[in-house]
Amino acid sequence: MEKKAIFLLLCCVKIITTFAQNNQNNNTLEDEKYWQRRAKEAEIRNKAAYHPNPFNVTNHLNLRARMTLEKGGLNSTRRILAKKYRRGCLFTNPIDECWRCRPNWANNRKRLAKCALGFGIGTTGGILGERYTVTDSSDNDMVNPKPGTLRYAVTRDEPLWIIFSTHMTIRLNQELIIASNKTIDGRGANVIIEGGAGLTLQFVENVIVHGLKIRNIVPGSGGMIRDSANHFGFRTMSDGDAISIFGSHHIWIDHCSFSNSADGLIDAIQGSTAITISNCHMTNHDKAFLFGARDTDYMDRKMQITIAYTHFGKGMVQRMPRCRWGFFHVVNNDYTHWVMYAIGGSQNPTIISEGNRFIAPYNDFAKEVTHRINPNSPWDSGTWTSREDILLNGATFKQSGTVQQTPPPEKMIKCIPGRFTGRMTRFAGPLKCIPNMPC
Repeated sequence: MEKKAIFLLLCCVKIITTFAQNNQNNNTLEDEKYWQRRAKEAEIRNKAAYHPNPFNVTNHLNLRARMTLEKGGLNSTRRILAKKYRRGCLFTNPIDECWRCRPNWANNRKRLAKCALGFGIGTTGGILGERYTVTDSSDNDMVNPKPGTLRYAVTRDEPLWIIFSTHMTIRLNQELIIASNKTIDGRGANVIIEGGAGLTLQFVENVIVHGLKIRNIVPGSGGMIRDSANHFGFRTMSDGDAISIFGSHHIWIDHCSFSNSADGLIDAIQGSTAITISNCHMTNHDKAFLFGARDTDYMDRKMQITIAYTHFGKGMVQRMPRCRWGFFHVVNNDYTHWVMYAIGGSQNPTIISEGNRFIAPYNDFAKEVTHRINPNSPWDSGTWTSREDILLNGATFKQSGTVQQTPPPEKMIKCIPGRFTGRMTRFAGPLKCIPNMPC
């Protein structure tokens, strides 16, 4: 009798186990279908976001910068600049001019959505949604996040303008998967993402990340994680990027600081495009930006990214950025530190470097700004152009590409020369914003 009972018990266990395995397999299959559908939809949107005349975009940014200079943001005397700063505001580039000197920024936060320039122009984030205030810094439930947490806010389906009730440090237990049409606005609070996983933008559009400090990011172990209000599924281990942009478009990252991630600071791959990274501060990291992950990802030919008014500071080593395939406008950034090189690339990228300040390290073997993966291959050389850059401490910039690949000088609007870059990046990183006062 006991043997029969044991036999029946074993049969029940086997049936339950088989049912659980079949259910898990079904869930995995459904997840695969879900992400395949998202990928196809995103590919169509990303192609539509591609700008067929990229030099029109670079010209527009440079024109706006020159207009800022003419208004006195850069070309004023030191005395005038000092008076402006004592009054509580000094804008030094056209993005900041759009909103920084307005004391009512806290009541009119959404004005920020009108200020993106470069390839990310038109990114409006959560402008069509309500404000959502994060009041809870915890991140304990990946599937059913607690209302009031950042994870709950970013996984809602509707547009949201997300702000923070107070200073807080958030340790993300797993990657934070952000849905489309969101603004994460850290102004008015000291918001730190630290010690856990990073931010993931996968097959989404129209996201603004502003005013965050992101540091000491590590890989997430994976598991069941929510990516929208109506879906969660199994995720593998995350890479340890501070921000990972995957198959997405119209992304603007502004006035953030980054340091010390397990992998990259910002990666953009799988056909991501229409991206601007501006007014950021990078420190203490090896491989900063990876734009295009593999030589075989031909969809990255549509990748278009602007890096502007950003300071690459102490402890930076390489990849500022490292590019494949696409079109990259690197303008008015301050490179005060690198160990290996500043800008790298392969697979025929177009890299337009304008008005940057490059201060080479004292190492005689690291004076060259650029790094080509296969320097003797025409396929890998691409078009590397330097205009109005300032090269200090023995820095050199190896240009390449034919004249036909870029418009003639008379059709290009000149950027602000590199000698102004220190001023233009003076306020890179998160700003200390106080309500009823200019930032």
